Amino acid sequence: MNLKALVAAGALLATQSFAIVGVGFHYAPGLGTSMKSAEPASIANKIELSHEGFDGVMQGFGFKAWVDLLPIVDIEATMNIQFGSYDASLWVEDPLNDTKTEIPMEIELGGTPFGKANPKFVAMTLDFSVTYPITFLPIIRPYIGGGLSVHMNSFVLNQEFASSFVEESTLDEVAEIVLDQTMDDKAKSEALNKKGQDMKKQIQDKAVKEGLEKSVGGHILIGARAKLPVIPIAAYANFKYYIGGDYPEEIDAGNMTAELGIGFAL
Repeated sequence: MNLKALVAAGALLATQSFAIVGVGFHYAPGLGTSMKSAEPASIANKIELSHEGFDGVMQGFGFKAWVDLLPIVDIEATMNIQFGSYDASLWVEDPLNDTKTEIPMEIELGGTPFGKANPKFVAMTLDFSVTYPITFLPIIRPYIGGGLSVHMNSFVLNQEFASSFVEESTLDEVAEIVLDQTMDDKAKSEALNKKGQDMKKQIQDKAVKEGLEKSVGGHILIGARAKLPVIPIAAYANFKYYIGGDYPEEIDAGNMTAELGIGFAL
């Protein structure tokens, strides 16, 4: 076979191993992030709130688009959504049995991919990255890079959050129930439990309106993309370390994310 034809065929296969553009979907766990728990503490007369925490890995997923057309460097844009679940409860003092009645919280978060469920700390991140290929080997394209990150984090359902918006009229009604000498213990218990349910509804309404807190930071990354010749499918893996970003005081951010995905590439 003609040597020039072999060289040309090899060059064609090599160039087709890299995509000009691509889009993908990936698994994106947040590594090392933890959340502190809080014991029951008062948010109103005879009403307390507590929450648990989580530790280790925030589950998540994401989407990516990349362009390898530019000389020297490549660019990519990523959106990751990560979440950690925790339990939260209202506690209403029960004067009949000298106990506290637990009311587990369910929060319906607007603007996130969750319905009504136990509270979740949600972190959504938009990354804009510039990467530099370490080598130009066929099929596998390792790279390093970094860029800008926009963080959007949900609130934590803590005592400060709950007590900051509980309606004053509700607090007055709770105090009236506690001080009412005409009600027996059973009636007080039922009335206080009803007020606890009202406060639960207030928390849920506030949660929807609260939205996501935004902050800006950066990231560095190392990763690789792989694509077989001709076939328009690529696989990729990234590891990112984040710098900056604001989080609630209960959250100890691990600042690390792994991305393992597959996509369509041309």
